[in-house]
Amino acid sequence: MNAFVDPALKAFVSEIQSELVFAQILIRRSETGFELRHGEDGERAPETLRLISESEIRPLTQFTASGAFRPLRSAPNLQTGWRFLAADEAKLGFALNQFYPGAIADWFAARFSRRAATNYRDFTNRQTGMYRITAMLSDEQAAPMIRACCHKNFCLKQRLWIAGALTPDLPEEKSLIPCLDPCALLLEFARKAMRLEQAEAAGEKISMNENSETTPEVREADFESPSNPRRIQLAIEKNATPVIRPAL
Repeated sequence: MNAFVDPALKAFVSEIQSELVFAQILIRRSETGFELRHGEDGERAPETLRLISESEIRPLTQFTASGAFRPLRSAPNLQTGWRFLAADEAKLGFALNQFYPGAIADWFAARFSRRAATNYRDFTNRQTGMYRITAMLSDEQAAPMIRACCHKNFCLKQRLWIAGALTPDLPEEKSLIPCLDPCALLLEFARKAMRLEQAEAAGEKISMNENSETTPEVREADFESPSNPRRIQLAIEKNATPVIRPAL
């Protein structure tokens, strides 16, 4: 009996010539399979990088170099200084799925299947409980929230889903990993954004200044803090003149 061949992984591997950059991972073909390392370590000698095993990949992805928890694996803050050797395509697929869960399947779906990206409205209209409030954001309010939450400083996935007149991310601004659905982090950020809108409408004084500075103590998903980087970016996006691009 033939072993199962993952069509998504097979198609992905066929795209790799001598090397390929996948978000922050540099994939290189070798005589014995594939070598993975951080893109910033591309020119470093192999012996200067820590060789990691399969069991060490997931712990590596969970924390930044400073020890902060990474709630979003596609955030551009993956640790450097390591390399991993994949003996075959299956090992490569396993490793990439640890670094970026579901990324290869999403890449394949966006490129070869009819799987459509989820519209923000369809997504939020399905929410219940405390997240029903996310559907109350107007298209004009949702756009800066989405641009802030999905900014390239915070997420490397190329957003393909839309909201109102907000078009998908430009390919050159993000990575090869597509984003087909709003994530849980965005849902929580949308909830906070709507609360801020309600506070503003009620005349409450809230702290959200584009000139604020982030502090290392603020967790990435701590949206209650005015120093949260996404909240600061939201202030920037709300004050910016939107760039209208033709729909793809």
